[in-house]
Amino acid sequence: MNLTISGHHLEVTPALRGYVTTKLDRIARHFDQVVDIKVLLTVDNMKEKELRQRAECNVHVKGRDLFAESSHADLYAAVDELTDKLDRQVGRYKEKTQAHNHVAAKYQD
Repeated sequence: MNLTISGHHLEVTPALRGYVTTKLDRIARHFDQVVDIKVLLTVDNMKEKELRQRAECNVHVKGRDLFAESSHADLYAAVDELTDKLDRQVGRYKEKTQAHNHVAAKYQD
């Protein structure tokens, strides 16, 4: 799994990088076909303080690309919301790929 963490108007500190990495390990633990994860952490220059910190993530799994974003006043809270959203998306995708509810046609002589 390739993990890329970048910042826009923000320096990605080792503590922040470690926090994002530990949170995203949960996704890789639930679904082992994760190929690539790209995270973009942004601080917007908006006048109001709410929803100023934003986290975006592109996850490339086998067969599909998943995207989620989250905004919050605190960047760590935005990362928490982001990982929750991604975890739900990956779980739904995993259920769809593993659901083999169709019954094979019986062979008749």
